[in-house]
This record gives sequence, C-alpha cells and structure tokens, in this order.
Amino acid sequence: MLCCVRTTLQLDDHLVIEAKKRAAETGRTLTKLVEDALRVELARADAHQRAPLRVKPVGEGGLLPGVDLDDSAALLDIMEGR
Repeated sequence: MLCCVRTTLQLDDHLVIEAKKRAAETGRTLTKLVEDALRVELARADAHQRAPLRVKPVGEGGLLPGVDLDDSAALLDIMEGR
C-alpha cells in the first residue's frame, strides 16, 4: 500500500502565505492543511454526484402522449404549444 506521494504544486504566493499562517494557528503542517482541504473538497464533490431526481407523475391519466419528463426542451415546446 502506498503511504504518500511527494508532489510539487505551483501556488499563488499570497495563498501560500495565508495557508502557512492558518496551519500554524491550527497546529498543523502545511501538508496536513492541504490534505484536509483536499479531503473536504473531494467529499463535497462526491455529495454532488448523487443520482438524478426522478419525477413520477401522479393523478388521473398520467402523462400526455409524447411527453418525456427527461427532455426539458421538448417539454417546454409542448407547454408553449409548439
């Protein structure tokens, strides 16, 4: 199992200065601060990759013929009478 990978990043000077300050204030190394920030960002990205919302019609009759709720452009055309 790979423990860690050494890499080089090119970061804005002001960003590095602020990151070093934050790391020192929180008792972490710059590496640990960057790792923590990456974990937060990756977790947020994973949370946004949920399954798409599926709409189920309810009520009498169901959908009109030719209506596809997954095709918003065609649905708009139908709603506008095109």
